[in-house]
Amino acid sequence: MICSKYRKEIFEILEKIEKTQEKEMLLATEIVKETLRSDGLIYAFGCGHSHLVALDSFYRAGGLASVSAILDTDLMLHNGAAKSSHMEKMEEIAPEIFRRYSLKKEDCLFVISASGINGVPVEMARCAKEAGVKVIAITSMDYRDEKSRHSTGMHLYEAADVSIDCCVPHGDAVIDVGDQKMGSVSTIAGTFILQSVLMEAALECSNEGTPLPIYKSGNIEGGGAYNRALIDKYLERVKHL
Repeated sequence: MICSKYRKEIFEILEKIEKTQEKEMLLATEIVKETLRSDGLIYAFGCGHSHLVALDSFYRAGGLASVSAILDTDLMLHNGAAKSSHMEKMEEIAPEIFRRYSLKKEDCLFVISASGINGVPVEMARCAKEAGVKVIAITSMDYRDEKSRHSTGMHLYEAADVSIDCCVPHGDAVIDVGDQKMGSVSTIAGTFILQSVLMEAALECSNEGTPLPIYKSGNIEGGGAYNRALIDKYLERVKHL
């Protein structure tokens, strides 16, 4: 079955990330560790399907309660997929989105965009850096020769403090089906990177004795009450709780 070939392609990308991006992921880990030590928030942002990577790290079993996903309806698919693709290129809306989430210097921001060429992700990274917030990009260097759609000509990797290559091929899909390709890999690759960095930072902070706000499953006994205490702690700070 084609699932065997798809699995092979996914595993090769994840192995490439592990082998080639250790330095960048450790640099990102240091930024997240400092955020955890400072009781800051870890923000995650992506447009279109990239928002799924941010959403995967937010409010879930085994996840940090200090993660705050930036979820702007106009940039998500359920409110008009074609419209969101158009708006992702409009860099001028990024400062308004950034302003609504009130990021502080003790926070950090992950910006996820496989291509890294559209206006909004690049401008979000620039807004954060101007505010003194550390920015970690998750993007594919296979797009480095693609023309940027940002007015400065910058790609996302150029606008971030740390850039992690998600090793996604140009065009995202990896399986030949007739004369086309199917089987996207950017969501899997981005989630693998973001979760790995968050876990590495959490483990190192735990080893140092830093208390960690980690959600339990609400479907195990006692999980609901445990999570309620974390929700109460972050309710006024994390926008979408």
